[in-house]
Amino acid sequence: MNSSLRPGPSRWRRAASIVLAAAWTRPETATPPSRPPPAEGFRLLLLQRSPDQGFMPGAHVFPGGVLDAADRSADWLGLFAPHHGPPGFGLGPAPFSRAAFPSLPHTGDSNADNTGELPEDVAFRICAVREAFEEAGVLLLRPRSSPPGPAPGPGLALEPPPGLAAWRARVRRDPRHFLRLCAHLDCTPDIWALHNWSAWLTPFSRTATRRFDTAFFLCCLREPPPVYPDLAEVVGYQWSSPSETTESFLSKEIWLAPPQFYEVRRLANFASFSDLHKFCLGRALEGLERWLPIILLTADGMVHLLPGDELYLEDSDFLENLMSTEKKTEEIMKEGKQFHRIVIHNRHLYDIHVTVQSKHKHVYPKNSVVSKSHL
Repeated sequence: MNSSLRPGPSRWRRAASIVLAAAWTRPETATPPSRPPPAEGFRLLLLQRSPDQGFMPGAHVFPGGVLDAADRSADWLGLFAPHHGPPGFGLGPAPFSRAAFPSLPHTGDSNADNTGELPEDVAFRICAVREAFEEAGVLLLRPRSSPPGPAPGPGLALEPPPGLAAWRARVRRDPRHFLRLCAHLDCTPDIWALHNWSAWLTPFSRTATRRFDTAFFLCCLREPPPVYPDLAEVVGYQWSSPSETTESFLSKEIWLAPPQFYEVRRLANFASFSDLHKFCLGRALEGLERWLPIILLTADGMVHLLPGDELYLEDSDFLENLMSTEKKTEEIMKEGKQFHRIVIHNRHLYDIHVTVQSKHKHVYPKNSVVSKSHL
C-alpha cells in the first residue's frame, strides 16, 4: 500500500488551534445563578461559530484558523531579538514532528529554510496567538523586556489595549498588522506558553469541501481573560470544564465536531489545573502525533477510525474515499478488540473506545460510552 498523497481533489490547508485552559477556583458571581468551581479546577474556552460560516456552522470550537504567510515572515525576527532567535527561539530542541501517514507534499523542514522564514513550530504558534486575538480578543503576548526563556508558571493574557476593535479590524483585513500591533505594545507573541498537544487532518467526507491540517496547542492560564467575540466568525463563547462541556454536548446545548470532542475527553484525564500544567511541561520534548481519521460507514451509523485501531488502514485510497460495511455498529464493536475509534450514533451522541497504548508520553481519553437511554 502506498501511503503518499496522490493527485486528487483535496488539499489540506495548514492551520493552528489553541486550547485555552484557565485555572478556576472561585464560584462565579457575575450572572446568577452562579456556578461552583468545576471539579477539574480548570475550564476551557469554547467559541461558537456563526451559523453563516461555511465550515462547521454553529459549532463550538477552540480558537484557531489558517496559517498565513505573515505568520512565517522574517520580519518577526527583529521583534524577537535580541533575546530569542533562530534556530530554536527558546522553545527547546524538539522539532514539530509529524506521523509518517499520510505524507503531504507541503511538509518540510521544521527549521527556518533558506528564505529566512520562521521555523514551523514558531510560525504555527504565532498563527494560533493571532487567531485567538482575531476571534476572541484575547492577547497572549509577552513584554519584550521579560527574562529570556519560558516563564516558570502558567501564562497570563495581556490586558486589551485601547482601540481593541480598530486593531482587530486591521488584523482581520491583513494579518501583517498583528506584527505591527505587537511592536506597538512592545511585546512578542507568547510562543513559550503554547505546548504541543496534537494535530488533526480533516477526513474525507462526501459533503465537506474544506480540509485542514491543524496543529493543536495547549496554553495554561492562571486566570480566565475577558473574551470579546468578533461577532463575525464567532457569535458567542463559554468557559466550561471537560465534564461540563461533555454534558452540554449530550444535552444538545452545544455541538462539537469529533476531534474537539476527543480532545475534551482527553483533557478529562486531569484532576486539577496544576496536574495539566505539569503534564504539559513534562512532555515538552516529546514528539507530536498527527492523525487522519478514516470514516467507516456502518448500516446504522458511522465510526471514525484513528491510528492504532485494528480496522485502520494506512492506505492512500482512504484519503479520498470512505470505508463501508453492511454490518451494524454493534456488530463491528463485538468483533473487535484493538480499538482507537469514535463511534458516531447521531449528531449529539458519540462514544470513544480506546484500548491501545498512547505514544510520546501523551494520554488518550478513557472509554466514554453513552447509556442506551440516550440512543
